Amino acid sequence: MRFTAILVAAGSGARAGGEVPKQWRLLAGRPVARWSLEALLNAGCEEVVVVVPPTDLELAAKAFAGLGRWRAVAGGAERSRSVANGLAALSSDAPAILIHDAARPFLARRHVDGLLAALQQADAALPALPVADTLKRAQDGAVTGTADRDGLFRAQTPQAFRADLLRRAYANLAAGATDDAALVEALGGVVVLTPGDPMLMKLTYPEDFPMAEHLAGSARRTRVGQGFDAHRWGPGEAVWLCGVEIAHDETLMGHSDADAGLHALTDAILGALSLGDIGDHFPPTDPQWKGASSDRFLRHAADLAAQNGARITHVDVTLICERPKIKPHRLAMRARVADILGLDIAAVSIKATTTEGMGFTGRGEGLAAQAIATLDTPA
Repeated sequence: MRFTAILVAAGSGARAGGEVPKQWRLLAGRPVARWSLEALLNAGCEEVVVVVPPTDLELAAKAFAGLGRWRAVAGGAERSRSVANGLAALSSDAPAILIHDAARPFLARRHVDGLLAALQQADAALPALPVADTLKRAQDGAVTGTADRDGLFRAQTPQAFRADLLRRAYANLAAGATDDAALVEALGGVVVLTPGDPMLMKLTYPEDFPMAEHLAGSARRTRVGQGFDAHRWGPGEAVWLCGVEIAHDETLMGHSDADAGLHALTDAILGALSLGDIGDHFPPTDPQWKGASSDRFLRHAADLAAQNGARITHVDVTLICERPKIKPHRLAMRARVADILGLDIAAVSIKATTTEGMGFTGRGEGLAAQAIATLDTPA
């Protein structure tokens, strides 16, 4: 079933402590809200509207750099108003809408698939866990009674809805609503439960973050890919290296712009993802890539990483040549690669070496490049 989603990240997160709202705090190196956005996109979501505080639009752009199919809108004073703003901003006509709290970062595709399957026979569905602990009523710290927990469940998100009914429910929005499914219930809609998951924990208090860091570490793996490329020198007036054009008395020969640095880095990312090499994705026999700018190849590899739930954490490129001199252009190269990959420049290393006159690079017949890419990936 086709679906869109609203990611609710508009709260202040005051109870969680920290210098920034909890949705922007780093969890295993990534903003909390990015975990959920990546999971929704990887599950096939057509469009995600992220609802954020009106002052946090720039924070959202930075947190979600490199990801597609999302946009941010300003939230309201209450959660229900924030969801209403997100609902109004959705443009897709997909028949299902998921609403998810950004503070639940461990969303997985199996959760989404279960909800969409349940929605085939219902108006709404939500994951829930049966209440396992004894429930006590208390006043001023003194127990006044014990509640019957039979039939009680802890509701989680995402909650899934048939789009038409959810829009009807929000057309009759009452102030103070805190649960989206309750609005559908009020219309007489059929709401069903899917199996909940302790991994869908909500980050609420400061002590939740150490536990989340532990869980994040067990759910991720570091993978490393390497790439190599070489091109021969030919007649020309400039050469492209690591996305920067350098005036030179020769150029590198190739089907595209022959940017060996970007080609090697593209292969390194593809290698870390086990998705073949640059020739599989951009065959040199295909005329559409003749003279193509290699930043397109690298951006494609970065998009594949995002689609597979991976995050590029560091890249390192070594250019092997006698000429041209690389050092005067190294900072510009780092900045360009960082821009293409959506990384901080500190995560990009570019350096050069010679072969002391030995081999084809030493004789000035060509230039070579090798690259390593480090990715944080799902386990």
